[in-house]
Amino acid sequence: MRINDLLRKDTMIMDMQAADKPGAIDEMVQRLQENHVINDSKAFKEAILKREAQTSTGLGDGIAMPHAKTNAVNEPTVLFAKSRGGLDYEALDGQPTYLFFMIAVPDGANDTHLQTLAALSKMLIDQDFVEQLKQASSPDDVHALFQQEETESQPEADDQETDYSKQESDKPFVVAVTACPTGIAHTYMAEDALKKKATEMDVNIRVETNGSDGAKNALTNEEIEKAAGVIIAADKNVEMARFDRKPVLERPVSDGINKAEELITKAINQDAPTLQAENVSDADSEAEKSSSIWRKIYKDLMNGISHMLPFVVGGGILMAISFLVEGFLGSDHELFEFFNVVGSNAFYFLIPILAGYIAMSIADRPGLMPGLVGGLMAVNSDAGFLGGLVAGFLAGYLVLLVKRAFRGLPKSLDGLKSILLYPVAGLFLIGIFMYFLIGPVFATINTAMVTFLENLGTGNAVILGALLGGMMAIDMGGPFNKAAYAFSIGIFTETGDGSLMAAAMVGGMVPPLAIALATTFFKNKFTENERKSGVTNYVMGLSFITEGAIPFAAADPIRVIGSSVLGAVTAGGLTQLWSSTIPAPHGGIFVIPLADNAILFLVALLIGAVISSLVLGLWRKPVE
Repeated sequence: MRINDLLRKDTMIMDMQAADKPGAIDEMVQRLQENHVINDSKAFKEAILKREAQTSTGLGDGIAMPHAKTNAVNEPTVLFAKSRGGLDYEALDGQPTYLFFMIAVPDGANDTHLQTLAALSKMLIDQDFVEQLKQASSPDDVHALFQQEETESQPEADDQETDYSKQESDKPFVVAVTACPTGIAHTYMAEDALKKKATEMDVNIRVETNGSDGAKNALTNEEIEKAAGVIIAADKNVEMARFDRKPVLERPVSDGINKAEELITKAINQDAPTLQAENVSDADSEAEKSSSIWRKIYKDLMNGISHMLPFVVGGGILMAISFLVEGFLGSDHELFEFFNVVGSNAFYFLIPILAGYIAMSIADRPGLMPGLVGGLMAVNSDAGFLGGLVAGFLAGYLVLLVKRAFRGLPKSLDGLKSILLYPVAGLFLIGIFMYFLIGPVFATINTAMVTFLENLGTGNAVILGALLGGMMAIDMGGPFNKAAYAFSIGIFTETGDGSLMAAAMVGGMVPPLAIALATTFFKNKFTENERKSGVTNYVMGLSFITEGAIPFAAADPIRVIGSSVLGAVTAGGLTQLWSSTIPAPHGGIFVIPLADNAILFLVALLIGAVISSLVLGLWRKPVE
């Protein structure tokens, strides 16, 4: 299929009358409706405006490409329009827009149509061609220009690109991914702009496009490994785990079109943050599909925990300071009351914030208020941390249900949905569940759990401490680590007992400290760069930043994780054997003076770190 098959003469507007962006969209949508390209002008316009809300399709240089893929389209069509004097289309460069290509694609468009649209997008990068289009005076002139351009363009062979990873070259090499929400136009314009600019700069580049027809020219692991840097020019999510530990420059897809030279320069110079992926193992597609629900749940939970942590850390440490003041000045002193009141007030927000941001992750902003209220009801009904977790997920999915229920309302009521209908219905539903079901049930469960923990014998307490310590070290910031930390915080907020907090904290401190010790005392087992990195792990370990061990674990997972878990299990169990407690949820060495049996906590930490470092040092082979 050729571009002129989609670029119909009867839809062209050679002298657009609109003076602004809304008028231009209305004029083009009306022309498509008149020529039976679309069957529902309201639905199509809504899809166009939804895309515009994400990023303006006014690309700059006088071009706009509004586009939508929807069932309101009868057949794939590109409407060409020209404004003689130009108009303000909110272009990314702030300049007037003269040429418009409104792309209408049905949901079932085949691969041929999408490839043709991709070719159209790439043509518009050519400034000479664009200038010729501005001078065109009739639909026939437009068709003739595209026919000439297609004839002169070199066809791409099966969409394959050179695999630079297998070639020896002195040229810099970078990789890129381009993607826009609909994957129709901007994706391929950014691809072509990056390629052309790379050629001018004498740089080798491989570009993966995430278009409507899926990923094309997918990057290989060898190419990613060889690349100096990674460019992500995208307005939608792309698979990021494969770029772990690479400098990754994330920009809007429009920057790939308009700022290609800047992006390539930064990628070559590695002037970008280094990506630290939480999970660097790429599963096959079937495994990804089967586990996607668990990844979604984990992401929602982490959204709640990440927003909750400042309240945990700030409130917890101020409360711990109040206990220290109490020991010196007594509970009647004003300084004690100040620290205790401020810290307690911060702690009071923990569960509502957790629940609110879990719900917001699930249902976007309409989920925030029902989630917050559900979390607060969990606090007031003694349902505790577990009740708050359930409240967050329940509120999020209830709001999704409400959205679905109100989906069929007239569009004239759209403005009322977010300000009236969603809040009232969402609050009503979460209130019913929390008041009559979740609150009472989890209050009973919470009371039973706290009673069980309070009556643990020494042996069982040691086992639980060892388990929490091991979980903190097994994935160093991953799901097991976060689960152990969240459980310890939950018990701490319910009982005020920091014994399990001590087990979790020591378990998170052992891995980086063990690596620091191993690189110090087993120098022949580590490279020079590893020994330098090992020194920084003294600081990170003492500060309770487990993630300092991740680069070593990624390079040698079996030995590093195995030895770390062994030492963390030992240290976690010892904190419970010696009745050590930490009355603060974070801080590492800086909050140890506030601990009960602080010396024994330090002894447990030292024993665990030494065990792990000895195992790691003896297990590794000398560096050749």
